[in-house]
Formats: sequence, C-alpha cells, structure tokens
Amino acid sequence: MTETVDVPIVASEVPVFAHPGDAGADLVAAEAVRLEPGRRALVGTGVRIALPDGHLAFVVPRSGLAAKHGITVVNAPGTVDAGYRGEIKVALLNTDLEEPYDVAVGDRIAQLIVLPVPPVRFVPVDELPSSVRGEGGFGSSGYQNLQGSTR
Repeated sequence: MTETVDVPIVASEVPVFAHPGDAGADLVAAEAVRLEPGRRALVGTGVRIALPDGHLAFVVPRSGLAAKHGITVVNAPGTVDAGYRGEIKVALLNTDLEEPYDVAVGDRIAQLIVLPVPPVRFVPVDELPSSVRGEGGFGSSGYQNLQGSTR
C-alpha cells in the first residue's frame, strides 16, 4: 500500500475523489464564466495548497467535459510546483466551434493529481548513450488504423 501524503489546503470547497482509488480529485469553479465557442478563460478554484517538497500536482481535464462539451485544459497538464502558494486556476478552452459553455460556481472543471518527483541533476556529457529508439520523434513509430495498415 502507498503511503498517504498530507497536503495542507485552504479552500472553500476541498477537492474530493469521486471514487475510491481515483488518481484525480475534482477541482470546482469558484466563479461563473461563459466560454464562447473556440475561446479560453482562466477560472479560479479558490484552492491553495502547500505540497511537500519532492511532490508536484498536475491539473488535468475531466474526460466527461471533454467528451460531452469539448471543454479541456489548455496547458494540460498544468503543473503546480511544491513552492507555489497561490490560488490554483484552470485555463479552460471550449473546443466546440458552435456552442458556448457556461461554467457555474461549484461545477467540476478539472482534476488535481499529486505525484512524487525525484530530485534531478543534469550532468553535462559529450555524447549520450545509444538506445533502440535513437533520435526518432514526432510520429517516427507510425500509427495503425483500424484495418491494421501502418501509415
């Protein structure tokens, strides 16, 4: 079993996990916003946290909002560093080009995932070790369509 991480929080509405075992806790809107088609807005949650050193939080989209209404988080995942003490705000985007979307106070707009991160030290070298992938990036592995042909 994983050790529980205590995260001090100041919030009018504390994020909650919808189901046991969920990775993300729901963040709710602390303000009403109308997202016009194709537009974005920074939406306050009223949540401030103090992550322990060696941890970060990701703000990620809610799959239901994305699938049903085309609402996503612009900079997903948004990163909350351990030293940040300000309000967590969510940069929402309405990807629907025809329908506006109204966010009401208390609506679940994103999820917050807390993760451990190891300390990292960048070590300058003259050459990197080889790997199977090598320098292949952006689409280098191709993709398959439903009929199994590769593009």
